Amino acid sequence: MTMKKATLAILLSAFLSISAALRPDPSQPSDPCDPSSLPDPRTLRSDQLTVLISGYSEHRLPLLSSLAASYASSPLVAAVLILWGNPSTPDETLKNISSSAAAAAPITVIRHPTASLNARFIPRREIRTSAVAVCDDDVEIDEGTLAFAFTVWRSSSSDRLVGLFARSHDLDLSRRSWIYTVHAERFSMVLTKFMILGADYLVRYTCGGGAAMAAMRAYVEERRNCEDVLMNFVAAMASGRGPVLVGERRGRIRDWGDVRNEERGDGVRIREVSISGREGHRRRRGECIREFHRTLGWMPLRYSYGSVVDQVGEQGLCHKGGKRPPSKRTIDAPDSCVPQSMMK
Repeated sequence: MTMKKATLAILLSAFLSISAALRPDPSQPSDPCDPSSLPDPRTLRSDQLTVLISGYSEHRLPLLSSLAASYASSPLVAAVLILWGNPSTPDETLKNISSSAAAAAPITVIRHPTASLNARFIPRREIRTSAVAVCDDDVEIDEGTLAFAFTVWRSSSSDRLVGLFARSHDLDLSRRSWIYTVHAERFSMVLTKFMILGADYLVRYTCGGGAAMAAMRAYVEERRNCEDVLMNFVAAMASGRGPVLVGERRGRIRDWGDVRNEERGDGVRIREVSISGREGHRRRRGECIREFHRTLGWMPLRYSYGSVVDQVGEQGLCHKGGKRPPSKRTIDAPDSCVPQSMMK
């Protein structure tokens, strides 16, 4: 009798273990658009933000771990959510990332059953701030840039996307077709390499827009591209304005996914898994713009001009070493060509 009870206990334990493994992630409500599954918008904090980092490649885990820890150490960050989209990755591989012992903010890994790019914009009960920073797992942002971008968003741009990497749409008159491009003087989109937006835009993206929005999300799913382009459409439709570009100080931002990078010294392979590094990337992005325009029947994207900077310098020409190089001084780093009497 004792042996039977022991056997039953073992079988019951195994059953419960399997059930727990198959149970949906409790952090993911069955319907993320059900308001009762999300925090009351009136209770969201406005003095901090939640960082959402999308991850897929196990090659990038060392960098991802470093980025998550860096964000979590900032007093501006309430939580770091790593949205892991590779279902084949063993849980054991990810367990060391999720930790809050040595950080100001908790780091949580949320696994998804598919590699859907739309998942990075799902509303989540863990988001208890009015702003979120949506980031890639291959871009390093220093705390000063993060703080300044968040200040810009809070001060006057809470209905707009604030980002560090800009792109543009344009009309190819020869082909009478929308294209995806880069302009030196204007832009209409910012990328999810790093983007700050209101948490309410997650609801607009995932839950709003009716049949048209559902069709555009399905297009993103099919093409495995352009979720950031679609979010720019969503924000432009809501605000009627273009995004805000935040200027950077040289050397403070590093994009490891840029195809021009050398391989990291530690042998971590970054570029080869980058979507933007694939052949035909810009052409496919243009196809997305055309499809979204076709679905909506109009073009909501709006151009913005210039960027917001965190310091103002004084430029001029000075004489140095027998030459007249351009000089630039700031309060932080005055140029030796500028007389000290001018620094007051």
